[in-house]
Amino acid sequence: MKYSLDLTYETPIEWAHNAVKDFNSFLQDHADCERKASAMAMSFVAKCPDKPEIIPELIEVAIEELEHFRDCWALLQDRGITLPAKMEEDIYIKKLIGLCRSSRDERLMDRMLIASIVEMRGMERFKLIGDVIEDPELKRFYKQIWASEAKHGTIFVRLALNYWDEETIYKRLDELNQKEGEICESLPWRSAVH
Repeated sequence: MKYSLDLTYETPIEWAHNAVKDFNSFLQDHADCERKASAMAMSFVAKCPDKPEIIPELIEVAIEELEHFRDCWALLQDRGITLPAKMEEDIYIKKLIGLCRSSRDERLMDRMLIASIVEMRGMERFKLIGDVIEDPELKRFYKQIWASEAKHGTIFVRLALNYWDEETIYKRLDELNQKEGEICESLPWRSAVH
């Protein structure tokens, strides 16, 4: 059984070359993404107290994402960069959340599947950054990050399969994945993860 997915939109390598032109801004956004990802994993814990079988893995994801934030924070500090005073609205995430259905169970499924897609997109883009960035320390850092994101992408699909059948999950995952590709293609490039 395949827990991950093949993204429908392939980010061009030119995106990464563009993103690293203002690497300080990219790193600030990356740090924001990691702290949001940690909070997202914990929000599943808060919403699913009746699903104790998935809580340990969600806690692990939250901790790993928080560790990534810590590592981004250290890189920011080394460069004398502060976190932005306010996190910018992430249009990519806003559009994805807008695809969620409204019933409690369907919304939970959609949020889990979107979490998988977002992690896979992060994996793809961090790999591209690691491929183009010249600084050896940053190259190592982004190769480690993308490997972790790939693992997180599989966790959310696997957790969802605890509650819904394969056919239902993969049909909806495919629908959301198609829409995510369209969203990526429509958004302008910037020095940010999404």
